[in-house]
Amino acid sequence: MSLRKPLLPDAARRTAAWCGVLLLVAGVAAVAVWLVVALKTAVTPVLLALLGTALLGPVHRWLTAHRVNRSVAAGLTCAALVAVAGGAGYIVVTALVDSGDQIVASLKDAAQWVIDHLDIAGVADVDDLAENARNLVEKFGAGAAGGLLTGISLIGSLVTTAVLALLLTFFFLRDSDRAVRLAHTVAPRGTGDLVEAMGRRAFEAVEGFMRGTTFIALIDALCITVGLLILRVPGAVGLGALVFVGAYIPYLGAFISGTVAVLVALADRGVVIALWAVGVVLAVQVLEGHVLQPVIQSRTVQMHPAMIMIALTAGAGVAGLLGMLLAVPLCAAAFGVIGELRTGHGARGERRAVPDAS
Repeated sequence: MSLRKPLLPDAARRTAAWCGVLLLVAGVAAVAVWLVVALKTAVTPVLLALLGTALLGPVHRWLTAHRVNRSVAAGLTCAALVAVAGGAGYIVVTALVDSGDQIVASLKDAAQWVIDHLDIAGVADVDDLAENARNLVEKFGAGAAGGLLTGISLIGSLVTTAVLALLLTFFFLRDSDRAVRLAHTVAPRGTGDLVEAMGRRAFEAVEGFMRGTTFIALIDALCITVGLLILRVPGAVGLGALVFVGAYIPYLGAFISGTVAVLVALADRGVVIALWAVGVVLAVQVLEGHVLQPVIQSRTVQMHPAMIMIALTAGAGVAGLLGMLLAVPLCAAAFGVIGELRTGHGARGERRAVPDAS
């Protein structure tokens, strides 16, 4: 009896199978992104609460380890978050408000210096650029603001999101011990351990990213603030606050905040001080890239800079600034899950191979 010859060679069939898998994964991802965008009012507080839980998890575990009631520990941790975030926000806003006019004026002078020395055609004065930008914002801002404020004000929406995120953070911290039982309950039969391991790996990646990024942002802001104060650059504290906030957007935030600091130094202190400011910013970036990142985030998921830039671009396209803030930790969690899947499959393969070898 002769076997029927397949219509396609083996390589073509394998390629077709992989294409089908990729199309299925892309379809599931597209539906997931669509659902997140459609339900962003509910999804945003959940994601922010997960980031807050990852950042505050060690504090809550330390309190419970010292026999503090889980609810009390969660309440104290959230109260500490409100105090620290409120204090930091007050310092940042105060610094930016106090030195904001000076920074804007220095940036304006820097732009005029660039126009004058580079002889940019078609631009006579930086005030023309400012006026054109103001007209553009007024032209398109009214329609955008009208659509954004329909039904609820922007401030009310932000306050509601913050309160929901804080309440969810409290519940996530208090009931984190139930997550393992929930994973085993919802997981298909025989996959509870794998689902638990993937959840732990993803959360550890986000936890490490949040702790490491916060610590690195603080060090960067302090170093750049001290350097700018030594160079007597105006608004050094406000620029340092901008560096701290921008550090949560990898690469792009550091580039923007560093550029603003250099332009302010150029406008107010001249080219020599601006070059020294460039040296300060580059030194801090070298310190971050070669010392802080490898030491502080050595146990978290490491991603290639190209992957981070792609994630930032995709996050900005989906959810703007909020998407840029959430893109990297979500990618870290995804890479953690993928790593656990590879480790889990490898371990199961070894366990199956041991009886055969004996």
